[in-house]
Amino acid sequence: MRHNEPLEFDVLIIGSGAAGLSLALRMPPEVSVALVAKRELTEGNTLYAQGGISAVLDARDSIDSHVADTLAAGAGLCDEEIVRMVVEHGPGNIRWLFEEGVEFTRTPQTGDSGYHLTREGGHSHRRVVHAADATGHAVETTLVRRLDGHPNVNVFEHHIAVDLATAERPVAGRSQRSCHGAYLLNIPSGRVIAVAARNVVLATGGASKVYLYTSNPDVATGDGIAMAWRAGCRIANMEFIQFHPTCLYHPEAKSFLISEAVRGEGGRLLLPDGTRFMAAFDERGELAPRDIVARAIDHEMKRLGIDCVYLDISHKPAAEIERLFPTIHQRCLELGFDMRKEPLPVVPAAHYTCGGVKTDREARTDLDGLYAIGETAYTGLHGANRMASNSLLECLVFSEVARTDILQRLAQQAHDPLPSIAPWDESRVTDSDEEVVVSHNWDELRRFMWDYVGIVRSNKRLQRARRRVNLLRHEINEYYGNFRVSNDLLELRNLVDVADLIIQSAQRRRESRGLHYNIDFPDRDDNQATPTVLIPDSYVPRQSTD
Repeated sequence: MRHNEPLEFDVLIIGSGAAGLSLALRMPPEVSVALVAKRELTEGNTLYAQGGISAVLDARDSIDSHVADTLAAGAGLCDEEIVRMVVEHGPGNIRWLFEEGVEFTRTPQTGDSGYHLTREGGHSHRRVVHAADATGHAVETTLVRRLDGHPNVNVFEHHIAVDLATAERPVAGRSQRSCHGAYLLNIPSGRVIAVAARNVVLATGGASKVYLYTSNPDVATGDGIAMAWRAGCRIANMEFIQFHPTCLYHPEAKSFLISEAVRGEGGRLLLPDGTRFMAAFDERGELAPRDIVARAIDHEMKRLGIDCVYLDISHKPAAEIERLFPTIHQRCLELGFDMRKEPLPVVPAAHYTCGGVKTDREARTDLDGLYAIGETAYTGLHGANRMASNSLLECLVFSEVARTDILQRLAQQAHDPLPSIAPWDESRVTDSDEEVVVSHNWDELRRFMWDYVGIVRSNKRLQRARRRVNLLRHEINEYYGNFRVSNDLLELRNLVDVADLIIQSAQRRRESRGLHYNIDFPDRDDNQATPTVLIPDSYVPRQSTD
């Protein structure tokens, strides 16, 4: 797609998943938009989301019930006002997706909505609308196709943001730190370009590639969180990393998830001898929230010294399995497993980042002109644990509220000049002759994060991780200062920052709650029922413009 010259836009959106795409598509044609994708436009977590989107679409369900379930899963750390706002906006956003052309699975007999609704862990009702077992693929590809009708959206594929462009400006008689663009690396050419924008939106997704084993694609390197931190934004709740309980255990099945909907439709977790074990950990059994299920699997694997547990839905009719889980069924067949006839070997893997860049209910960050939406943001929706299928819902709702706020800002900015951005300076760097440093550091980081800052933590493990991440950061920053940037170097730099934020947050929470479990503080402490907020040295409190 085309690029306008000069590179100045009303809105710069970094990230092309559900959050970024839906915001771009919601912008009116008179608003110029730049949409940045690190790989192909479709590549990201959204594409691989299997389960669905939670929303109240059945008369037997209620807003209050969805709110209550979300609050319970969040283990006392959700912002109830945000939870209610998101849940109330859910049905409207499902209708918007339907109008955009997303073809959800429909079975009129199962509810008054006309959609087939499944149930997942933590939900007290069937309220997860889905497109078979490939909901993210349906949403992502449909929204990408819709871009053809929006000539105001300029797409930059194979570009990664290096850093945000910021400045100080007076607001209400005091200094205000603001964001007015970003530097982007054109990955194929190696050229860094400056892009100016009146409004910048981080929609870069999560950071689960900081762990050795993850359900996420390679692009999930916490870029938005790291850039916002370096620019002066507060970061919250990074200790709460959700490990999905059931990734397929197979050397060729890199990052392949077995959807929570399999358990929602009756799948049973088994030990190698066929014994069910979840009832010993939670009365909800396989339908307990993900943190409980992941810890239970981790406990049994360590107790028995086994490589995996098993997920069995073969007691269901084969035709029903094929209808509800066609993508999972086909991929498992390719790998030698027939879920219609046998249990599937599964293990937990890092899946979702519940914390992120701290925002308000309009998706605004601490920097004037900078927004964060989707997994890269901390909104208060998830608390200490994300309930299944609330993530795509959050992407949609906050793209909607961000749109409203951005359009109001653009109306106020109509005659304001756009701050200039200095060109990228490469005068004091050279081409690297030691790329092996990047690959070795990448591997070391992901391994010690898995070993020391994983599903179960301890004070000693966290101390070891902090020492090692400090050494790595020093080495990587020195490398960054001397050599031309590359995609791998930028991702590693961001992952090291994110790893440090996770470790710092985990050390500050001296209890066990939700997704954070520390064997030295195994109990929940209600005196610590507040978010963990990290404040960078460059933080400047935002001034109200109301």
